[in-house]
Amino acid sequence: MAANDHVLPVSALVAFLREYLEANEFLSDVWVTGEVSNSSRSTAGHRYFTLRDAKAAIRCVMWRDRMPPGFVLKDGERVIVHGRISVYLQRGELEMVCDFARPEGVGVLAAKLEELRLRLEAEGLFDPARKRPLPRFPLRIGLVTSPGGAALHDVQFVLRKRWPVATLVFAPAQVQGEQAPGQVVAALRRLAQEPDLDLILVTRGGGAAEDLHAFNDERVARAIYASPHPVVTGVGHETDVTIADLVADLRAATPSAAAERATPDIAAVERSLGMLDRAMASSVRHVIAGLAADTEAAAGRLRRGAPRVGELRAAVAELARDMEEAAEGRAARERARFETLAARFAALDPMATLRRGFAIVQREGGRQPVISSVRGVKAGDRLRVAVSDGAFWTEVR
Repeated sequence: MAANDHVLPVSALVAFLREYLEANEFLSDVWVTGEVSNSSRSTAGHRYFTLRDAKAAIRCVMWRDRMPPGFVLKDGERVIVHGRISVYLQRGELEMVCDFARPEGVGVLAAKLEELRLRLEAEGLFDPARKRPLPRFPLRIGLVTSPGGAALHDVQFVLRKRWPVATLVFAPAQVQGEQAPGQVVAALRRLAQEPDLDLILVTRGGGAAEDLHAFNDERVARAIYASPHPVVTGVGHETDVTIADLVADLRAATPSAAAERATPDIAAVERSLGMLDRAMASSVRHVIAGLAADTEAAAGRLRRGAPRVGELRAAVAELARDMEEAAEGRAARERARFETLAARFAALDPMATLRRGFAIVQREGGRQPVISSVRGVKAGDRLRVAVSDGAFWTEVR
């Protein structure tokens, strides 16, 4: 028996072939140009066609959500397509699953650029909602550009004139040629680690469209997207729009314009500060004047509402006099009443009677000790006689 004695079902073999082809890095990202034939559209909206040239042909499929609006695959038309190579399991046929198609006349570079743009846009790298606002007064500005290019001098000139308080953190990189994309990515990553950086400028001077290839590179686009700092691009001329421009937080037409849009004008800031200073001084004066007026009004109300001390003093003095006169009158009346009562008490005082020569005669014991009549005594009674300066005892005979 042969060394390889495994017997595979057809489905396993075809599935293995598909996995093998789809795992191939080259076959998973291919661009092919050819003539369209046997083009058809399914009820679900998917497109099926054959792409051929003079020597070979391959079946192709494009799902409906990948077909650009308004674009129709016509038999006999030459197109350029992008996709991956796979195997259709049910028939075991080799096929190309396309995700991009354009007429061949647009050119390979233009087609690849559009395919990249559509793919990154679908991922959300161009979404306006994710673009960050620039700081109003940046103090540390990163710059990615060529050390020998005019863009560096343009940015430095604008910053010296417009916003000299900023510090420029330069990360040199080639901006043209095969090494440019990798160097731009490395420069962006270096600036990502820079402490207290406010924003980054990515610039290069003008040139032909092919000179801007580095800024249409997917690696550069993703590095800008991943930057922790806002990125402003100023690449090429005003009419040039690169993938990097679409990903950046702000796109400027030129390096000088990028420096201008990223910074305020110090002269305008000084004018604004002067106007603000004058406005604040005027406002403070207005507030102080208003407070002074309020204080004076409050003082007037206090003066009008405060008691009249002189009048109160006179009223109190008059009241004191009235109270003193009333007290004196009452005292005089009480004194007269007391004297009257004293006279009455004096008239009733027994001692006063005795001092006038009278005496009080009392029997010793008995129910009526005071003798007021001779009939009240008899011989032998012992009597006590009280006079003004004492008393003595006597006996009736």
